[in-house]
Amino acid sequence: MTPRPSRPPIHGLLAEFENPQDLVDACKQAYGAGYRRMDAYTPYPIEAAAEAIGFHRNLLPTIVLCGGIVGAVGGFAMQYWMSVVDYPLNVAGKPLFSWPMFIPIAFETTILAAALACIFGMLALNGLPMPYHPVFNVPRFALASRDRFFLCIEAIDPLFDRQATRLFLERTGPRSVTEVEH
Repeated sequence: MTPRPSRPPIHGLLAEFENPQDLVDACKQAYGAGYRRMDAYTPYPIEAAAEAIGFHRNLLPTIVLCGGIVGAVGGFAMQYWMSVVDYPLNVAGKPLFSWPMFIPIAFETTILAAALACIFGMLALNGLPMPYHPVFNVPRFALASRDRFFLCIEAIDPLFDRQATRLFLERTGPRSVTEVEH
């Protein structure tokens, strides 16, 4: 008896919806059923969909705050080093460490470091640049940038079962349910 060939691993199942309300309802049902590894793809931002899939935590503000603090401390320390340690220059009898004159440069380095932390933090948190994603293999996914709404439940979800998840998604009323190959 020859062994039956196993089905190839998949990235997940992709359900296509015609309007945003159907997508949000399906996201709520999936989250309520216990699915946690899923993503919604829409042609424009839909905050209700993000909330429905459980996307509440965002580390970007913390990253920007840390970048700003590093910039402020770095700018202040740089000026202190230059004015007091490296090249002390007494101008009109003023003290070498005159912190009020350090404020404008420290402010500017705060803004610069926070902006850079924001850019690189956003790219890192979004996993960008991402030239390839498995959902790009689904032919109808091109409509995600025009007029269709998609919900993908990933195969790495603990509750994911190919047949049971397909039946679950079909009960949410999508236009179609497609397997997403790796």
